[in-house]
Amino acid sequence: MGPAEELVRIAKKLDKMVARKSTEGALDLLKSLTGYTMTIQLLQTTRIGVAVNSVRKHCSDEEVVASAKILIKNWKRLLGDPLWGPAPLQLPPAPAETPATARRKGRSDPSRCHGTPGMSPSAVPAPAPPSPCAPHRANSSKAKPETPRTPTSPTFSPSPCLLAPCYLTGDSVRDKCIEMLTAALRMDDDYKEFGVNCEKMASEIEDHILWGGWGTHTYALGSTDMKYRNRVRSRISNLKDPKNPSLRRNVLCGAIPPGLIARMTAEEMASDELKELRNAMTQEAIREHQMAKTGGTVTDLFQCGKCKKKNCTYNQVQTRSADEPMTTFVLCNECGNRWKVC
Repeated sequence: MGPAEELVRIAKKLDKMVARKSTEGALDLLKSLTGYTMTIQLLQTTRIGVAVNSVRKHCSDEEVVASAKILIKNWKRLLGDPLWGPAPLQLPPAPAETPATARRKGRSDPSRCHGTPGMSPSAVPAPAPPSPCAPHRANSSKAKPETPRTPTSPTFSPSPCLLAPCYLTGDSVRDKCIEMLTAALRMDDDYKEFGVNCEKMASEIEDHILWGGWGTHTYALGSTDMKYRNRVRSRISNLKDPKNPSLRRNVLCGAIPPGLIARMTAEEMASDELKELRNAMTQEAIREHQMAKTGGTVTDLFQCGKCKKKNCTYNQVQTRSADEPMTTFVLCNECGNRWKVC
């Protein structure tokens, strides 16, 4: 196995550690990276820099973070060497001093400018070089403050797209979304069990988000605006949710087709546990607000928090276990405000 394949394997392991929020063994992987002779081509093709930078951002282990910082610093220096090298060649020192020295010599010794004809050629060619040299100095001085920025530009943000050519759309935003959807589908090794082409499935999901129907309406967004990005982001977060693995498995096995996952709402994509919690909260809210007004006991023991009056009606209901005290629901007869007292 070549170094590129080894680096890709290590990058995938680091990505999985970050996704699972468990960096056990990350330090050994980072130390193994110091033994590789890194090149710019390896950094761009294997995306090892992106994986190490992600570990640095999300890891809480100080030793792992320090090791990741050292690697990134060394790789940045590798990227910066070709750019810093030719910089000193842009400032030739000899022509820059020629005009000043010629003027000083002319002022101190007038005989050099008005002397014999044999001496005049030495004074006449002296001002000639500044004309091509002056703009060169100006350009080099303008380029000077920009030079430190160039080594930082090839950091790991402009990562190359790793999609197969047949799935590229020509739009960088769409290609990046397809790539992130592919990574979400490959969160675990479930896709190997179903034998699914994750890139193809991610491309179909993205296409349905952009051009397919949404909810009960059928229309096309046709642009990668904020709505498009929010929908893609919602799918990615739900597919990568470790508490909702059934959604990803249903998509991979075909129970939820790409067109359906593209138009599902956040409530529909939620896990069964979250759906049950939402349903329980809804039922409790309905029970509180649908309590009959008649049959209660009128009292002035409670004061309404809104109108500050004491004309209230209350009911006591056993909402918890039998050994727990009853819950008192109070209704203000003046303004209709409701509240409960446990």
